[in-house]
Parts: sequence; structure tokens; C-alpha cells
Amino acid sequence: MDRMDIRDALASEPDEREITVAGWVRTLRTSKGGFSFIALNDGSCSQTLQIVADNTLGNYDDEIVHLTAGAAVAATGPLVESRGRGQRVEMQARAVRLLGPADPETYPIQPKRHSFEYLRTQAHLRPRTRTFAAVARVRNALSAAVHDFFQSRGFLWVHTPIITASDCEGAGALFGVTALDPDAPPRDASGHVDFAQDFFARRTYLTVSGQLEAEAYACAMGKVYTFGPTFRAENSNTPRHLAEFWMVEPEVAFCDLGEICDLAEQFCRAIISAVLDRCGDDLALFDERAPGLVDRLRHVADSDFARITYSEAVDILQAAGRRWDYPPRWGADLQTEHERYLTEEHFAQPVVVTHYPAAIKPFYMRLNDADRAGPGGEPTVAAMDVLLPGVGELIGGSQREERLDALAGRMREMGMNPDDSWWYLDLRRYGTCPHAGFGLGFERAVQFVTGLDNIRDAIGFPRTPRNAEF
Repeated sequence: MDRMDIRDALASEPDEREITVAGWVRTLRTSKGGFSFIALNDGSCSQTLQIVADNTLGNYDDEIVHLTAGAAVAATGPLVESRGRGQRVEMQARAVRLLGPADPETYPIQPKRHSFEYLRTQAHLRPRTRTFAAVARVRNALSAAVHDFFQSRGFLWVHTPIITASDCEGAGALFGVTALDPDAPPRDASGHVDFAQDFFARRTYLTVSGQLEAEAYACAMGKVYTFGPTFRAENSNTPRHLAEFWMVEPEVAFCDLGEICDLAEQFCRAIISAVLDRCGDDLALFDERAPGLVDRLRHVADSDFARITYSEAVDILQAAGRRWDYPPRWGADLQTEHERYLTEEHFAQPVVVTHYPAAIKPFYMRLNDADRAGPGGEPTVAAMDVLLPGVGELIGGSQREERLDALAGRMREMGMNPDDSWWYLDLRRYGTCPHAGFGLGFERAVQFVTGLDNIRDAIGFPRTPRNAEF
């Protein structure tokens, strides 16, 4: 079928040439004078094209007047100047062909307001709604912006494994991968499951991060990034957690903490600016739901980011005179309420917080020198978090520990066996160098630019505890 996208049709000038469009019916309105007005959308933009069909069409009485929401149709005719409000052109149909009907008694997406909770139960059909079609287009624009940013700066996109034997974060919340029979797995002499007989001859998992493997490539190629799915078996039923999510993770050789902070700041501004440039209509829709959203995005895209240490952040929070759900104290992680206070009230701009306590950060972050110790001499690491208004932390990163002895010592402190990560330690044995990187949870970024309240609405088919229906 040689057809024109509705986005392009709406941008065209009225003329007599015939075009064909195809899509799904949003609404149908039939007048007593033998006219029907079909609002058609094909997903290429948020708007519908009005198709005007009259009773001179051969299938008018049999098909057209019986069209319902969700039906797939193709329409052919010229674009004429629209007499209605809201769009410049409409189609005067010379043919309307029903491609696939939708049973009005059972079609779940009726032309009325549905709650997001309900639409999650219809994840296969919710992209047909204005909101979730807009989420998909914004997500696409953000993805393209991620690649544009790194490719224009000479980064190499590397594909890190989804199946891994390592726990990058050291938190233990991993999905196991096995080919063993769950009803009758082989046992060793101690009665434990014998994973030596499994497909990979050892315990393996779905990855929580591509960082460790990306470091290997950064220590050979200089500048790399990963962008792919990651998994965490954390039993958290909150609006901020998914079991399957996408991560953007650059790693840069010969790079220190200050330089990776600069890169993260540039990255945030670039991807937000790209969405503002490419998704104006969709962002206008989200701005209706969350007034002030577009202004907030422009503010972040145009702002310098404040930079403070973790110790300075704790001092600011303790002096704020606020009643906190989680009172701030040195040694505890910053909570969302703390991060939003810093970005939305104290600084009124994005904030980069650096030099966190070592005890609350992963093993791979570089230990600071003694002059960066906490108030009681507690060790700190060269870590950084980027905080944005509305969501709090969007990016977390660090300078990586490049010293072999220090890294092995951190592993042992955290109950890890360095021998299990021999290849990661090899990067410190052979040509070690300062290097740094960060991770951005992609769905968190989609949430930020759309103003969505629940991260389950930032991905097409959310995976959460007890939910893998689609």
C-alpha cells in the first residue's frame, strides 16, 4: 500500500492530488445529511486526520457508518482546506476501505478517559491512546539523542552481555539463568544443586549492569558506551522500580571524577534539548497533564549544574529546618525528598553531588585520599550523582578504582572473593589507567521528560513483581 503518514498529510497544503492514508479510528461522527467524519490516527503524530466520507461511497451504509473505535481503515482522496477547528486540512474521501473491524462490545480502549492503572492491564493496546503513543515517540527521540550525543563525540557503542556470572552492584538481587530441570535438578555430594552440570557450568544471572564489561573495552578503545536492557530481582512494588529496565552507561579511559561530571552534565542538557526540539506536540500533551513541565525541561537544558560534596549536602539539609520523613545524617544515602529539596528549593537548578561515604557505594568506586574523609574520618569514594528537579537522582557514576591492591581490598571488605573477578582485576594488572563512567536509568529519563508519575508507564511492557503478562 503506497500511503502517506498522517503527520506528513497534516503538514501538506490542500490540493487535488489523491493520497492514501491508513490508521485506526479514534472516533466516528455521522450527520443526518449523509456525511460521516472519521478521526484517524496512525501513530506518526499525536493528532488525527479528519476523513470526510459521504453517502455516495458504495460501502457507506454497509461499512462506514458502522465503523467503531479501534477499527483499521485505509482512506483515499484529496486534502482540502478544513472547515473545522484544530487542523488546516482534512481528506475528502473518494474511497474508505475497512481493513480490520473492532468489536465495539469488547474493544478495551473506548473513546473515553481510562485510568493508567487500567491501561496497564491492556499494555498491548495502550499505544493506541494519545498519551502512550506520545510516550513511545518521546522514548524513540530520547534513544536517538543518546546515540547522537555519544557518536558525535567519538564514543564506540559496545554490546555487553545480558547473561553474566558477576553481580556488578554487589546487592545480590539477581535473576538466575539456568537450563536445569527445576523439578529434578542434579545434586552434588552435599545435596546442593550442582550448577557444574548446568549449561554454562556455573551459576549465571541476568545482568544488572554492563559497566564491568564496558570498562574492559574502555581500557582498550578509550571511549565507549552501552545502551541495553538490565534486570534486578528486587521485590519493590513502587512507582520508581522495574524488574526490567534499560541503562545507558558510558565509560571513559584517562578520565577523572571532574571530567565525568562534565560529561554527565553535557549529556543531560543534550538529550533534553533534543526532545524539546523533536517532540513539541507530544510535550504539549504532557504539559497539559503536568503544567509547567516544558518550562522545567527548558530550565534544565539551559542551566549550569551546581556542584557540592555529599558532606555539604548533608549540612544544607540539616540546616533546612524541615520535618523530613528520613532525617538526613552523614553516612546514610540521600532520599528522594532530600534530592528534590536541593534541586527545587535550595539551589533551584540541577545539582551534582560528589564524594559519598564508601560504606554506601559499590566496590568499584575509587577510594578518596584522607583529605576527603568524612567528619569522623570515614572513608569516601570519588562518586557522583546528578539530581534533577521533579525526580531527584537521574545519573549515578564515579571514577573507577584503578589501583589493584585497593580494589581487591574493597572486594574483600564487602565479602566478595577477588578470584571470582580475576578478569576485572586483570584490567588493573595490565596497563591500568584512571577511568570513569556513569549510568542513566533510561525509564527514569523518560519519566522526567514526560512528567509521568509511575515508571511503569515509561516502558511498553513493564516487568514488576508478579507481573509478566504480555
